[in-house]
Amino acid sequence: MNEQQQSQRRRGGCLRGCLIALIIYFGLSFILGLFLGDMFESPTVSLSDYSVYRLDLSGTLVEQGAKSNPFMDMLSDVPGYDRTQSTGLDQIMDNIRLAEKDDKIKGIFLYDGSMSMSPASAKAIRDRLLLFKQRSGKWIIAYSNRYTTSNYYVATVADKMYFNPTGNIAWHGALAQKMYYTRLLEKLGVEMQILKVGTFKSAVEPYFRTSMSDADKEQSKRLIEGIWAEVRSGVSTSRGISQADLDSYAEEYMDVQSADKYIAYHLVDTLVYREDMDEILRIMSGSKDYKLMNNAKLSQVKRPEAKQPNRVAVLYAEGTIMGDEAMEGITAKNVLKQMKKIRKDDQVKAVVLRVNSPGGSADASEEIWHGVKTLQAKGLPVVVSMSDLAASGGYYISCGADYIFAEPTTLTGSIGIFGTIPNVNKLREKIGVDVDGITTHKHSAMEVNMLMKGMNSEEQALMQAMIERGYDLFTRRCADGRHMSQDAIKQIAEGRVWLGSDAKELGLVDELGNIQDAINKAAELAGIESFDINYYPEAEDTLDQLLKAWGGAPTDEEAMIARMKSLVKEPRVLMLMQPIEIQ
Repeated sequence: MNEQQQSQRRRGGCLRGCLIALIIYFGLSFILGLFLGDMFESPTVSLSDYSVYRLDLSGTLVEQGAKSNPFMDMLSDVPGYDRTQSTGLDQIMDNIRLAEKDDKIKGIFLYDGSMSMSPASAKAIRDRLLLFKQRSGKWIIAYSNRYTTSNYYVATVADKMYFNPTGNIAWHGALAQKMYYTRLLEKLGVEMQILKVGTFKSAVEPYFRTSMSDADKEQSKRLIEGIWAEVRSGVSTSRGISQADLDSYAEEYMDVQSADKYIAYHLVDTLVYREDMDEILRIMSGSKDYKLMNNAKLSQVKRPEAKQPNRVAVLYAEGTIMGDEAMEGITAKNVLKQMKKIRKDDQVKAVVLRVNSPGGSADASEEIWHGVKTLQAKGLPVVVSMSDLAASGGYYISCGADYIFAEPTTLTGSIGIFGTIPNVNKLREKIGVDVDGITTHKHSAMEVNMLMKGMNSEEQALMQAMIERGYDLFTRRCADGRHMSQDAIKQIAEGRVWLGSDAKELGLVDELGNIQDAINKAAELAGIESFDINYYPEAEDTLDQLLKAWGGAPTDEEAMIARMKSLVKEPRVLMLMQPIEIQ
């Protein structure tokens, strides 16, 4: 055998070895996946006769929770595991519904008060708890050693509020505040070239101003005053404290006041330590052997199987609307994939699009808008349920629906469009970087020149025209969807953010209500009375969670890089607004 034949034989053996190794690898991966899927499958949890739903107001609230499983807590000490606890609003609502109907659950224990949630979500939980009390006649008690304003607003529905003697309550009013980077960018030698339509489109102001514009002050004042009024009114009703007194207490900055003052002002009822709650819960539940069921455990209690021939699909769209290459947020590719599944299911008779988004890509928003129209073309009514945010691109994907619900404190509207292109010419000169090249046409290097040298007047005119075309399309979509003239839409557009309550008066939404109201309306429009609900996309299973915990999910840096790539590739995409939180 000559040297060439030996070499060919070695290469052939190497290829066969690699092929065998790949077959073994994928085979073992498949078997392991099946094994882990069964191993980590959530077991069914049974309720004891004296169960109490412990609704933990801690961690981060998200729209759609992941599937519960008993092994994720075991990973809490594993390096690289994300310890941030997130709870799905959908899970909380479903568990409150179960607590209302199951006689084995004696009441609800609201525990802690540090959950990160926006006012609209807080109101949704609060309203559902009030309905729970009204329908079931069961009790709710609360305990915490610290309340943010939103959490306190929720907890005041309790029949009795117990509080740590050394705790504190955040009660100081509402705030809308931004950081401005203009002077920093000047020092770096970077100029942000701004292209926008909309007097109130303030998301870009931090890059060319050092303080709020009059327009932004006007809209922000209305937003925080409206949110504070909603929170203050709810607390006043539940605690029997006048709104004037609540404003007076906010002036005292209750965050640093003593717990004795909380008692004197009737902000809470009784001061006790956590260990004292055990005896209180024994009395309330009627048994020394009561069983606390947290959100994860109660989510594992078996629900009745779907039996109805008709379905209402609930499609979640949460996050910033991004290009299809993004690894997080809302992408048209993923949303349209779910819409295709819905269209193929003949049992689905109506769709609820649940939107929680500050906006994002104009192109992706248009694609999702068209996806809504495709659902309607199949004869499926589409009802939008707005959560905390449905603004800018978030409103774009909503405006074509047959009916729109919003919470009173939902932030919506922001019908405007802008682009930002950094000019790094001065920075480039500072660090000694030169750019040169040749082109075939007048604007061949325009994309590079805008970044490296800055736009000239002609280039700026071209870009501004593109932004204005985007605004014209956006307002036409809104006008068609809301059955208004484009001029009427433009009068309330200009990038202005509206509270849901104001948006209803302006015709941007149809009704104030929650996701259940939207589901009921969708069924009504479809002409069905009995139905089950299908959720899209399906909640993550255990293996998905494990992959994310061990690096399958993008890191913050990766997500930021994906976002920046999207913005550089599509400078017109920025249809965003800054959310307002009340803490």
